[in-house]
Amino acid sequence: MTNQPPVLADGLGKNYRRGWALRDCSTEIPGNRVVALVGPNGAGKSTLMGLITGLTRPSTGTISVFGDTPHGKGMHPAVAFLAQQKPLYAQFTVAETLQLGKHANPTWDQSYAEDLVSRAQVPMSAKVGTLSGGQRTRVALALALGKRPGLLLLDEPLADLDPIARQAVLGTLVEESRREGITVVLSSHVLAELEGVCDHLLLLVGGRVRLSGDVDHLLNGHVVLAGPPGHPEPVPRAAVIDAQRGVNGQHLLVPANAIGTTPGWRRFRPTLGHLALGYMRGASSEVAA
Repeated sequence: MTNQPPVLADGLGKNYRRGWALRDCSTEIPGNRVVALVGPNGAGKSTLMGLITGLTRPSTGTISVFGDTPHGKGMHPAVAFLAQQKPLYAQFTVAETLQLGKHANPTWDQSYAEDLVSRAQVPMSAKVGTLSGGQRTRVALALALGKRPGLLLLDEPLADLDPIARQAVLGTLVEESRREGITVVLSSHVLAELEGVCDHLLLLVGGRVRLSGDVDHLLNGHVVLAGPPGHPEPVPRAAVIDAQRGVNGQHLLVPANAIGTTPGWRRFRPTLGHLALGYMRGASSEVAA
């Protein structure tokens, strides 16, 4: 690997017959981050991952992965990808699955992969088809991490797990990314599970980048204002990213630098969920208008 960022996109776009899946995407995914890749269905998340892996070729713009251009002849050796389906051979044992990883990856670390499986308490002799959903995810994760990637892409890998298994897998991801210096890009619809796990956000809506940056910086740059029903808004309407109004009150998501004095309004630091949902709703309102 080089000192180049894991992913650098400039004017990146992908156009299918049905239309643009991704358009004018210019963003950088920095190293040593756990990145939340967030957006509604059809936002372009899977398309972006496909462009990073090289499985999809761009229609416009450029993309580089650790300074190299994906060429469509296989993933960059420093990239690992794990999809929701977790394609594993049900008739293989866990040990045989790891052996397959060894033969397929020149950078394979057998002892590291075995250690990940052992720590998850998954029997090496068990056939993959007999494992629980959580255990299969642990094996698939060991298969992805065993190649010692610098960038790990995860496309909804936790969707079929129960809350306890999701929490355990997320804990492993964070621990390994911090210890091994891996950048993790995690696509998920469950915003609550990303809170406190991800330190970088990339938000896509309608195939475009709506928000990108380190989570703490983004949260510090926004404020949620809570006020009584019908109370005059303390900021110009153009500065409101998202407004939720009801009989019990109103909540406004606004940039922190857009507010002055706010009599009658309380200020809160938004959560990652507040921020992401606010921008998604705000973008949807723009389209509807």
